[in-house]
Amino acid sequence: MDGDEEFFDAVTGFDSDSSSGEPSEAGPRAPGPADADAGKSNGVGQAEERPPQENGVQKHRTRLPAPTFTRSDFSLWGILKKCVGLELSKITMPVAFNEPLSFLQRLTEYMEHTALVRRAARQPRALERMQCVAAFAVSAVASQWERTGKPFNPLLGETYELIREDLGFRFISEQVSHHPPVSAFHAEGLRQDFRFHGSIYPKLKFWGKSVEAEPRGTITLELLRQEEAYTWTNPTCCVHNIIIGKLWIEQYGTVEILNHRTGDRCVLHFKPCGLFGKELHRVEGYIQDKNKKKLFVIYGKWTECLWGVEPEAYESFRRQGRRGEPPGAAQPDSRAERADGDAGDAGDAVPEAPETVQVIPGSKLLWRVNSRPPNSAQMYNFTSFTVTLNELQPGMERTLAPTDCRLRPDIRSMENGDMDLASQEKERLEEKQREARRERDKGDTEWQTRWFRRGRNPHTGAPDWLYAGGYFERDFSGCPDIY
Repeated sequence: MDGDEEFFDAVTGFDSDSSSGEPSEAGPRAPGPADADAGKSNGVGQAEERPPQENGVQKHRTRLPAPTFTRSDFSLWGILKKCVGLELSKITMPVAFNEPLSFLQRLTEYMEHTALVRRAARQPRALERMQCVAAFAVSAVASQWERTGKPFNPLLGETYELIREDLGFRFISEQVSHHPPVSAFHAEGLRQDFRFHGSIYPKLKFWGKSVEAEPRGTITLELLRQEEAYTWTNPTCCVHNIIIGKLWIEQYGTVEILNHRTGDRCVLHFKPCGLFGKELHRVEGYIQDKNKKKLFVIYGKWTECLWGVEPEAYESFRRQGRRGEPPGAAQPDSRAERADGDAGDAGDAVPEAPETVQVIPGSKLLWRVNSRPPNSAQMYNFTSFTVTLNELQPGMERTLAPTDCRLRPDIRSMENGDMDLASQEKERLEEKQREARRERDKGDTEWQTRWFRRGRNPHTGAPDWLYAGGYFERDFSGCPDIY
């Protein structure tokens, strides 16, 4: 595959699920620091263009136009058999293995849990704020559970915006690099209480039976009123039984969240499955101060819930377990979900996760996943929040950038159930992108990003893509024609 034929079609970009939310806060927005978009309209159209509302809250769709497309007639082996141990971002995948979202929309799934961030911004103590931030970081990978379809890789210059007044944020992302594929995003609270930003480059490898996505790039959350910044990276995600058998997902690795103002650190261990599935989905960790004194212990499952407890209570509970004593008043979390252990006739068996999370006496609930819609399995296992991401509401075409994912024809065709058209449009867009690259090479011109600029993360000093501002002024006259 030569340079002209390269098209980065990421196999993953796994990213979030539901969290226990809070009602939208009422009252006037507090004035915040001036920025490039300050004072501008959210751009949701005139009053007559707004979608239906119920009790003053905008209504969103609850189902996709067409059900999930079956992949039973397709095999990845012909594509992947020569790729063992290789990086996968240069491999073009059939549309049948996609889900009808762009990776930029997958990134937006972080924002399903904005209530946790807003809760953090209201806490008076740094320890309580870190608890909320840790819950946000864990909840942000929860929707990856059973999401075995890959998102469409964004085209260079593709964008996605989302404004949710009910959840209190607005979000903008852009595909800023094609080789390697890099997606940059920036979100801000409508009450000027937080900023959330980062640039993501997932490193993907095929290992014969599984695909592993190693996250690259730093995620930054800023609580503006406290003048605090938190940074971390995501755990590694692995999809098993790629060739044959029932697909299943695990997350593993260590996530460290650093409060750059206080020096407090939260260390979270996403446990690998292990023998007999004993550790499947489990997360354990602790919060420590700058002197490495443990202040709080965190435990749970990234698919279900997260709890926290004082270190003394946690150690006492562990000592009881080592002595073989009954675990006191520890109670199973009755809302915990059970993994499906039926792997079919071939492939590695899907580990059967322990049925509950044992709650240590005195524990504090930090987060619990929301139930998915009853028809989620027929909608690519989307959450209720995810179902809304590609919704094209009346009047949106007049306010969106022409590069927005919602206007991308291959994704729209797949969502509508027309797989043949989706495949044709995907091939057309790939060739159009290659041709645009050849034209730039002829003219010896470099691609210019529109909404993000290369820079340094203000808190870590590492290379990053930073929001340049101006998107919500809605001057899209210079946007490229990518569709």
